[in-house]
Amino acid sequence: MRRLLQSIPLLLCISLVIFIVLENAPGGPLAPYLQNPHITQSDILRLRHNFGLDRPIIFRYASWLLAVLHGDFGYSTSNAMPVTQALLERLPATLELMLTAFFLSLLLGGMAGILAALMPHSLYDHIVTTFAFIGQSMPVFWFALMLQLLFAVHGISGFGYILQLPSAGICATDDCPLSDRIEHLILPAFVLALVSLATWSRFLRASMLDVLGADYLRTARAKGLRSFSVILKHALPNAVTPLVTIIALSLPGLVAGALVTETIFAWPGMGRLFSTALGQSDFSLLMGYLMFVSVFVVLCNILADVAYALLDPRVRYD
Repeated sequence: MRRLLQSIPLLLCISLVIFIVLENAPGGPLAPYLQNPHITQSDILRLRHNFGLDRPIIFRYASWLLAVLHGDFGYSTSNAMPVTQALLERLPATLELMLTAFFLSLLLGGMAGILAALMPHSLYDHIVTTFAFIGQSMPVFWFALMLQLLFAVHGISGFGYILQLPSAGICATDDCPLSDRIEHLILPAFVLALVSLATWSRFLRASMLDVLGADYLRTARAKGLRSFSVILKHALPNAVTPLVTIIALSLPGLVAGALVTETIFAWPGMGRLFSTALGQSDFSLLMGYLMFVSVFVVLCNILADVAYALLDPRVRYD
């Protein structure tokens, strides 16, 4: 509760900074209207008065904040609908992509990190470490384009079969069968999971190595417990505890990665919506999306604190 209360002034400061930055962007809130070649100076003055842009910026921010507190984020000029409706329509597609990438990172990264810790300085460990460094340093947009070129344009052939995956969209047909949806999901989910997968595997490897050398594990082995039981019941729960914080703090990165991934793969989510709004200077939609991301980042930080305290009884926030 204390963390939630502290987040309120933080979000207010964030919203004020975002509002000032967007207000001072080229064209400001009137940018969509200024693109009309037939607009006159009198039209601009009338629009400024109608939108309240002739008032001081602090009063305009107060009016926006009052409307937000009543659930009104404004009207999206690029989608011709309220901002809240535009975001909610794209939210399911973004959640589908993010959750798939999250579980993919957790599964593959967890398995790679655990096996690397069980075989330190082996060939497998060096391979995992190399791929982890490559995954952390590789530009997401380049990796996405390479996967499109490999799997969508050329395809991989073997055993008389050509593996070819869709390069864009969420479905090929209106009825959208599950198999078709999964095929469209594979490439963007793997691209979005790349950085998290590489990071989490490295953290879990280091954490597992620390735990495997602990005295209580040597005692468990001396008592005759099987190696599988020692790793699964004693080593893994203690090794995962520090990783929980890293995972919670990495979740906002999936939102940032979704912006690039959804744009490249034409995935109809919130990231692509933001990209379109940015190109069309849709002030209200930009504010709504950035505030959604801000709230998500703050909540993930609070979740990291709570999860770490629940998993480790020694942690107390006094």
